[in-house]
Amino acid sequence: MATTTRERPGTPAPIQQRPQRPAPWFIELYRTAVGKKYVMAVTGIIGLLFVAGHTVGNLKLYLGHEDINHYGEFLREILVPILPRTIFLWLLRGLLITAVALHIHAAYSLTRLNAKADIKYYSKRDYVAANFASRTMRWTGVIVALFILWHLSDLTWGFANGDFIRGDVAHNMIHSFRRVPVAILYIVANLALGVHLWHGCWSLFQSLGWNRPRFNKWRSWFAWGFTTAVILGNLTFPILIVTRVVD
Repeated sequence: MATTTRERPGTPAPIQQRPQRPAPWFIELYRTAVGKKYVMAVTGIIGLLFVAGHTVGNLKLYLGHEDINHYGEFLREILVPILPRTIFLWLLRGLLITAVALHIHAAYSLTRLNAKADIKYYSKRDYVAANFASRTMRWTGVIVALFILWHLSDLTWGFANGDFIRGDVAHNMIHSFRRVPVAILYIVANLALGVHLWHGCWSLFQSLGWNRPRFNKWRSWFAWGFTTAVILGNLTFPILIVTRVVD
């Protein structure tokens, strides 16, 4: 004979939780460690393209003041008259800001996940590599983020420049880098950027799953080649201007 259980008088009924609605697929993917690594890789690629293009564009300073000023005007006139003046440039800036924000958040989230996992390394070599990634990339990333804010204040918004002339890229660069503390700041920041770029170029392929041993040689060449070209190009500006080689 079946028996039934009776609830005592005054006992609250159990609360039934509503089933959680699934988020869109890209959010569900981002919640995983694999998704965060893909976001790190994609936003990293956007950053690499920007850094390379930024360096190549600034090298026009050595062709003359008119050339680099014309280049700055070209950026503001992209897709005119399809779009109003500077709109496409602001869209690019919005993309870069979004990429930087996602890159920082994904890096922070992965660091938290690794800390919770409490991974034990079985060899000294693996531990050294993991230590380099978790500490050096973290601090160089902070330095680069702060440097971006200074760089915008100095050469884009102008209030940290002291003699900013809107649209005169050559004048603004020369006036900024003639200040010795500013030139030193740019040199140190670019060295930190170089460390971040090198490790980012190397780990980019691993985040995308392209980490076969036979590709490691090419990954190393790409990391060293890209980082060396960008950083040497960037370092020439403060060094040659502060020493008055470029006038």
